[in-house]
Amino acid sequence: MASESKKSTTKKTATKQSSNKKMGRPKKVIDQRQFEECCKLQCTHEETCDILGVSTPTLEKWCKETYGETFFKVFQQKRSLGKMSLRRKQWALAETSASMAIWLGKNYLDQTDHIDAKVEFESDGFIEALKGQASDTFKNAGGVVEE
Repeated sequence: MASESKKSTTKKTATKQSSNKKMGRPKKVIDQRQFEECCKLQCTHEETCDILGVSTPTLEKWCKETYGETFFKVFQQKRSLGKMSLRRKQWALAETSASMAIWLGKNYLDQTDHIDAKVEFESDGFIEALKGQASDTFKNAGGVVEE
């Protein structure tokens, strides 16, 4: 019995010593500015992981710790900044580019290239005569013409 109590004491001592040491890989450090730039450029989840050098679960965990949200929700918020920047550049480009001004007009002002054209012509009676002749021919063949 004495040997059993000695073994349990040894285990406790070993546990205390090992609890002071960190086990596993060191924690990955993710550059928040770089992450937000990836979102602004609308990089995919996979691309963002590749750029930051982390796995999908690691990025998800980091987003939860840093922002308190999932990657998807953070991505949606941060990509808005990229959209705003792009829109600003498009508006500036429209000042010097007619095609960009036209594109913005079509997309934001509901402008179109459609031209409503009406073709008017004077009837010389040819079409009406042709219709009458076809109707007569059909009647002579035994058909019924609705008028």
